[in-house]
Amino acid sequence: MDEMKVLTDQIELLIAEGDPVKLNEYLDNLNISDVEGLIDELPEYADTFISTLSINRAVNVFRILDFPTQERIVKKLSGPKLAELINELPPDDRTSFFSELHGDAVKKMIILLPPADRKEALSLLGYPEESVGRLMTPDYITVKEHWSVGRVLDHIRKYGKNSETIDVLYVIDSNGILLDDIRIREILLVKPDILIRDLMDNRLISLKANDPQEEAINIFRMNNRVALPVTDDQQIMLGIVTVDDILWVANEEYTEDMQRIGGTEALDEPYMDMSIINLVRKRAGWLVLLFLGQLFTASVMGHFEAQLAGALILAIFIPLIMSSGGNSGSQASTLIIQAMALGEVSLVDWWRVMKREILSGLLLGVILGVLGYLRLYVQHVAFGDLGEHWNLIALVVGLSLLGIVTWGSLMGSMLPFILRRFGADPATSSTPFVATLVDVTGLIIYFSVATYILKGTLF
Repeated sequence: MDEMKVLTDQIELLIAEGDPVKLNEYLDNLNISDVEGLIDELPEYADTFISTLSINRAVNVFRILDFPTQERIVKKLSGPKLAELINELPPDDRTSFFSELHGDAVKKMIILLPPADRKEALSLLGYPEESVGRLMTPDYITVKEHWSVGRVLDHIRKYGKNSETIDVLYVIDSNGILLDDIRIREILLVKPDILIRDLMDNRLISLKANDPQEEAINIFRMNNRVALPVTDDQQIMLGIVTVDDILWVANEEYTEDMQRIGGTEALDEPYMDMSIINLVRKRAGWLVLLFLGQLFTASVMGHFEAQLAGALILAIFIPLIMSSGGNSGSQASTLIIQAMALGEVSLVDWWRVMKREILSGLLLGVILGVLGYLRLYVQHVAFGDLGEHWNLIALVVGLSLLGIVTWGSLMGSMLPFILRRFGADPATSSTPFVATLVDVTGLIIYFSVATYILKGTLF
């Protein structure tokens, strides 16, 4: 039997018994991920689970839930339990939760905090929405360069319990300026009388509070850190960002990009939780835009009506031509968007990318062009229904595929750069958008090649 099904059946029995002590014991012995799974399976009992869990475990479960689930839970929690939960949330998770709430709800939540935490929450919320400042926590350990290792260890024992992580310690001067960071293993492996300044290597990596979160993701990826310090423009230390928060943001960024690549706005909540009206609203804008783009395809067909009337056989290969161009453009666009997301390609690389995609497009075009020509040759030999000018028609298809695949690769690779240059999300150059653009231009290429080669024969 499925493990989650067993857990669900057992929980439903305990709830039916109405014994909160047994329910508490059972929930507190489960893994955090199992409790999250139960909330997904039995959303109507989500607030019951959070209320029943010990506060530390309730916080750990609450912080990994998606926002819509969190919002539903806090609406049902009793006042004292809500206050306890909000107060125990780590500052970075609390800021992330507050930033999703509407204004009035945020005010009600912040009032539940003690004055010091309230000031801290308002400070973190003051940073731009997609900035590193929204992710940082002020719970970390700082030391001074003239301290001995023995004093540092005493300091950790006294204050380390409330720190987000003690894997890394941060060296600051008397003005709060960040000087260096030191991993805890370096402290543990030396004698107690060694001074911190003797352990400093001055290879400091830090983030700025106003840096975009996307940049922080790339820095974490390149430097293999569990936490990074955050400073202001004067290098004064403000907080730290931990890798768990970065992984969460990276997952959200990936999800949004995938939705945009698919031709829809990013969804604000899980698919199954969205109303049909909101789902339609998210998708309608893109569909209308793509529909208007396809109208140009009809206009191009109308413009070349005379050529189609003179050689109806050309119409047979229109789907082949359009799909080949759209596929090559979508491939190129997806590759470049992924490379941008991983930090492998930046705006300054546009010229190198263009040269690579022109060459790649030509080679791919040659492959498809040859296949297209051979396909018509086989049809002529087998059925003989292409007429006396079959070789010219085959040449039109082959050369058109060469041009359209090259053009599709070029457009698909350059659109993300153009969007990034104007401050838009490169993922917006989604598969449907690229395909529609290449469809229109591909028909122009196809009929232009046909007009040139077939002039004086079929035309």
